[in-house]
Amino acid sequence: MGKTIIAIDAMGGDHGPAVILRASILAIKRNPDLHLILVGDEAKLRRYLRSVKGDFQKNLSIHHASQQVAMGELPSQALRYKKDSSMRVAVNLVKEGGAQACVSAGNTGALMATARFVLKTIPGIERPAIMAALPTVHDGKPAYVLDLGANVDSSSDNLFQFAVMGSIVTEHVYKVPSPRVGLLNIGEEEIKGNYQVKQTAELLSKCDAINYVGYVEADRIFSGEVDVIVCDGFVGNVALKASEGILKFIMSRLRLVFKNNVLMWPLGLLLYPILQKVKKDIDPRNYNGASLLGLRGIVIKSHGSADAKSFATAINAAVAQVEQNVPEQIRNRVIKILETNGASCDTHE
Repeated sequence: MGKTIIAIDAMGGDHGPAVILRASILAIKRNPDLHLILVGDEAKLRRYLRSVKGDFQKNLSIHHASQQVAMGELPSQALRYKKDSSMRVAVNLVKEGGAQACVSAGNTGALMATARFVLKTIPGIERPAIMAALPTVHDGKPAYVLDLGANVDSSSDNLFQFAVMGSIVTEHVYKVPSPRVGLLNIGEEEIKGNYQVKQTAELLSKCDAINYVGYVEADRIFSGEVDVIVCDGFVGNVALKASEGILKFIMSRLRLVFKNNVLMWPLGLLLYPILQKVKKDIDPRNYNGASLLGLRGIVIKSHGSADAKSFATAINAAVAQVEQNVPEQIRNRVIKILETNGASCDTHE
């Protein structure tokens, strides 16, 4: 495959260009054929670029954008008044063919609204969804969860479409054969759940193209029993944030136990390699890079607080989606699946 070109919203996120530039170099080290377009304040970016050591300059270029979307800015305001923001310009580059994907750590709502407005959705998909990987008890086999915040109120048809997209991407990008698809619910019994969940379960159970395995309770998200977990954005985002909070709580308690008890220090030294391995396996930085699925172009959302390693992971996720041409993979299969199974969808161009 030839050179991969990714547009980077270099002004987005909590840490700005300094961290994003370090992340870019990490990504280039892993992908020597990668070219990154840093979108943002040219004068500021050039100052950072001058500090880059090594032969990375040829893999980096700057595209000026005069505005920046604030993390707390309303999506409607960003769309209306920030047409030359680093976020908007980066997404525009994807639409115009100047880049094959966009990566941003900026305002999630603004990124989703901008990407949907500029790129439009794939025929057959009413709403894009945010999908990300979460670690499981099976080493190296994450679960892919969607939606994680793009849609806080989803119909059964929306959830069915999320399942279709999640299954396609998990199979073709992440090479999971016949991925098991589960529907997040408050119980495993058929009588449990609200109207939308029950209707979605009915649609999925009739779809031969999807390996639907039934309802999944929240305590099984990390079990590795299911490859794709489907839910609306409100539920998904709460589950994600609660999981991240529990992880931080456990790690902080472990540090406190070993720090405050002298008798535990020898044991801590013995357990250190094991604890480091566990920390690496569940490190959120290794799973950063949520996909905005359902768009006619590739857009990856990074955590706003991402450090260099974490943002580099998001860039690598964009590269993987470019290599597999994710929008085309979804486009080629989604309409046939939706129409065959009677889920209502808008298939206009």
